[in-house]
Amino acid sequence: MLLGGVHVPSDVHLVGHSDSDAIAHALTDAILGACGQGDIGTLFPDTDPANANRDSIEMLKMSVSRAAACGFMVGNADVTVITEVPKLAPHRNAIVVVLERATGGAVSVKAKTNEGMGWIGRGEGLACIAVVTLFPSRDRTFA
Repeated sequence: MLLGGVHVPSDVHLVGHSDSDAIAHALTDAILGACGQGDIGTLFPDTDPANANRDSIEMLKMSVSRAAACGFMVGNADVTVITEVPKLAPHRNAIVVVLERATGGAVSVKAKTNEGMGWIGRGEGLACIAVVTLFPSRDRTFA
């Protein structure tokens, strides 16, 4: 399973149009939303064949560039992954390194379980929640 740009050994995998990196997708959405530029589906629609199997870290970097074009830079990001499997603790530091390189900001990644409840608890999927703080870049001017 690919999470945060890191291959995490797992008997389960995510299915999607791109490489299905749920952490990178959540962070991409948070950055685009924070600068008023829509969401991942706006920039990378699943109806475009060019996005099939697309690298989600590449999409994340493009969202950072989009934010920069709007006069913002990533200050910090906080990502929470809710999943029963795989266990992320052994991979957390590697994920943080990849995400910090891609965003240029400070990144925190946390993993939680759903204590066996609901579709996440049954291992039918996972959820990612990302919050990002954007700061005006030095060349941004305000009206």
